[in-house]
Amino acid sequence: MFHRVLSVAVGLCAAVCLLSFPVAPFAPLASQALAQSNDAKPTDQGPSTGQEPAKEPQKVDEFAEAQRVLGGPAGNPECVWLGRRVVSLLWRDDLDTAFRHLDLYDRFGCPSGHIQATFRCLLLHSASIDPKAADSLNGRVQACWINPSLQVAPAPAAAVPSPTTSR
Repeated sequence: MFHRVLSVAVGLCAAVCLLSFPVAPFAPLASQALAQSNDAKPTDQGPSTGQEPAKEPQKVDEFAEAQRVLGGPAGNPECVWLGRRVVSLLWRDDLDTAFRHLDLYDRFGCPSGHIQATFRCLLLHSASIDPKAADSLNGRVQACWINPSLQVAPAPAAAVPSPTTSR
């Protein structure tokens, strides 16, 4: 027993010596490296110029519109945010993440039937979604979230020659 206590004490002393000794020779190098990294780093503390400040009021407007139009729990901001995310993830075939978000959606007391109706609307309007433009999907999800019973515009009829044309 005494041998174990002695070996643990010696090990702790050796660890303390090793941790304190190598720091001293490299301390000037560490301070120089920190000084260099701070000088080269751009400051990201202020809001970036561009679209970031404009996006925040747009999100608030989207949530306010959803609350005004839907009126129930589906219009609550947390339900709108999580629900739209679930529908987008389902569209992109990321089912595992979509189901994790759906669990949160259910925990907030949001109506699960609204997810189904919105996804159905998204599927019916899939022809109008540009896969290369993220805003196309987000805009369609927002439109379907606000109005899941959005009607599909009929496709224009193909040009068929009329029987009265001369040959």
